[in-house]
Amino acid sequence: MTAYIIARINVTDVEQYKKYIAVTPGIIQSFGGRFIARGGETVTLEGPEETRRVVLLEFPSLERAVEWYNSEEYQAAKQLREGAAEASFIVTAGL
Repeated sequence: MTAYIIARINVTDVEQYKKYIAVTPGIIQSFGGRFIARGGETVTLEGPEETRRVVLLEFPSLERAVEWYNSEEYQAAKQLREGAAEASFIVTAGL
């Protein structure tokens, strides 16, 4: 069953964050994932205004999404994000 990762990211160092976003697409793809949305325009329809970068990833399964996040490759890439952004990642199974 397809799964989705929803990430909300507060970028604090754009130049350092660019290094992170340069390496993540290939790692995501190697786990069968793909970007659905990647920091495009957002409009808050209800609740507090969302001012963070919003990213939506699709994976073939919940297990594969978790494998990607915990992989050595992604954990190394994640280090590039440290000090450049604060993030919240959640994964949910699709229908």
